[in-house]
Amino acid sequence: MGASYTLVSIGVFCVSGGSKILSPTINGGWRGRVARGDRDLTPSLCVVVSVSSAILLIVGENMKFCKKYQEYMQGQEKKLPCVGFKKLKKILKKCRRNSSSLKPLNASLAAKTCPDHCPVCDGTFFPSLLNEMSDIVGCFNQRAQKLLELHLASGVRKYFFWIKGKLQGNHTALIQEGKDLVTYALINAIAIRKILKKYDKIHYSKQGQLFKSQVQSMHKEILQSPWLCELMAFHINLRETKVKSRKAHALFDGCSLTFKDGKPSLTCELFDSIKVDIDLTCSICLDTVFDPVSLTCGHIFCYICACSAASVSIVNGLKSADPKMKCPLCREGAVYEGAVRLEELNILLSRSCQEYWEQRLQTERVERVKQIKEHWDSQCRAFVGV
Repeated sequence: MGASYTLVSIGVFCVSGGSKILSPTINGGWRGRVARGDRDLTPSLCVVVSVSSAILLIVGENMKFCKKYQEYMQGQEKKLPCVGFKKLKKILKKCRRNSSSLKPLNASLAAKTCPDHCPVCDGTFFPSLLNEMSDIVGCFNQRAQKLLELHLASGVRKYFFWIKGKLQGNHTALIQEGKDLVTYALINAIAIRKILKKYDKIHYSKQGQLFKSQVQSMHKEILQSPWLCELMAFHINLRETKVKSRKAHALFDGCSLTFKDGKPSLTCELFDSIKVDIDLTCSICLDTVFDPVSLTCGHIFCYICACSAASVSIVNGLKSADPKMKCPLCREGAVYEGAVRLEELNILLSRSCQEYWEQRLQTERVERVKQIKEHWDSQCRAFVGV
């Protein structure tokens, strides 16, 4: 009798070149083994996760993520930018062949076998991956922005979108599209993490992790996108209005607004240990973000706090900020002009923190009136030449 594994979640799946064998257990569950030819494969934990129209089967190392990722991308109705796993792995193969016979016994020998900067890979691998990441982030941001623009539209503006053909289906369709977009973002984040991990494993280096840090500073990291935060808030907002989709979606069971010691955070969990946890405390006033805005570096602040940090009034807005002004947290420059107002998150927090929101609204109103009065006083003085 062959070795067996526990089937955590039952789903329809197939194994290339092999067969699936399932048998019931005493407690009503299922146990099974995957046979190929006359031998069984090494047992491992099997998890089935439903993602949109695809079913991802993760079986340790037996079922490679690369294949499942490609199946997921091919299953999308529209052709979307993706990580070219096959192309990138071919680039890495040459180094693997060269280093396999000289596999180092320790880290000091590793540097001699394959240097941190590998001319064979670095000239093609990183530029190719960077282009793909740019396309993925650009596509995600564009689609998310259109979806949220449609959801937040009202009255004549919403009718105008409908006339232009942008309004497709009802709230159920909006929910599903939002889920699909978050899935697309998270699964591509996994794909990028895995290919960079593979690069470091082959080269015995940390260049993959260094590249990831550089990409974050270039704002090409999809998990940094403010539209991901907006889509998560968008999903919770629709869920709280009791609009239910036809079929439950396992992916979003872990998507929620949580409070720990009175501090809010937006959390979304997905398979493969990917967890997005967004802190919603403003680092300037140390309160829950009010009228939140995301700078291009990805950090979130209250709008009025961000204006104060950029040395501009709320009348002139963040777009008028000097490019030399830096983020209060990461000290990165030129982060204010492309800032995004997080309207879905603002709606979510106003519903979840009603008492705090009312108090903050009163204090904000006083401060805004004061700044507007000062602005027009200075304009009048400039006009009369005082």
